[in-house]
Amino acid sequence: MNKNRYLVIALWAFLATTTVYAQSSPATTPTGKKMKFLVHVTCGPDNVTKAALAFLVAKTALDEGHTVSLFLAGDAVTLLKDSEMDKVVGLGTGKLRDHYDAIVKAGGRFYLSGMSSKARNITDTDIAGKPAEFAMPTVLVRLAADSDRIFTY
Repeated sequence: MNKNRYLVIALWAFLATTTVYAQSSPATTPTGKKMKFLVHVTCGPDNVTKAALAFLVAKTALDEGHTVSLFLAGDAVTLLKDSEMDKVVGLGTGKLRDHYDAIVKAGGRFYLSGMSSKARNITDTDIAGKPAEFAMPTVLVRLAADSDRIFTY
């Protein structure tokens, strides 16, 4: 009985240490190379906190020198409309417009689901002048395959 108890305690200590190490590791590969992130966003202006959080995480990764692509699908495609960007402010996650501007300045790229955009009347006019393009699911799959890490909101 005592032997099993010590085994459980040792296993628990190992897992706790491993978790702390994983959480404190820098966001680089073992060689120190910067990483490629994909942020896949499906929530729209009806969930302001989550939408702003997705953009905040993308902005943060770019601030740290990583490469970031955002793929917006479902209701998230409406977030690139100027009228929505100016309205969305997350509780504790900031203003969508501020995050968007920082993402653009740092070289982030946006892909909008073509099917979701069409269903929500998002047109070329809505993304004119923005580092954004309409994309099919094959682009999402390619971006995911090429990324080191994926965040989904």
